[in-house]
Amino acid sequence: MAYDDVPVVTRRGEEHDRTGQSGGAVRVSGVSIQHTPATKIWFGRVSNEPGFRSLPHHHGEAETGGYVLSGHGRIYFGEAYAEYIDLYEGDWVFVPPHMPHVEANMSVTEDLHWLTTRTPDNLVVNLPDVDDATLAGFRRAESEPSGELTDATAHH
Repeated sequence: MAYDDVPVVTRRGEEHDRTGQSGGAVRVSGVSIQHTPATKIWFGRVSNEPGFRSLPHHHGEAETGGYVLSGHGRIYFGEAYAEYIDLYEGDWVFVPPHMPHVEANMSVTEDLHWLTTRTPDNLVVNLPDVDDATLAGFRRAESEPSGELTDATAHH
């Protein structure tokens, strides 16, 4: 039996983190060409810490499917990223190829976790950053000298 004729398991803690990244969105893969026999799919977990967001980016020719495991996410898109959709635990999303967007964690206290799949691979094309004030309702978590998180002032 050839190597690619058997299931390949990636155990917890053995995920591959040397994959395309975009700022505050941290991606790790469980199934990808980098560490499994997969050749046409990337499947992984994306996490955003409280009050953090990705850089503006798109995924080239890749079609992207996502599922929110926990948290409140927002995807900004459109002209000057003025449009957005909100996503909550249990929601699914499809992001078309070549669509510039920003993924944001709308909570300043809770992590945001997604499962994400792309085909043919985890293509990430980072674009010039935008000021937080252009992203409706986005707030960053700020650290106080004591290390405690506080709500940042909303930017409008």
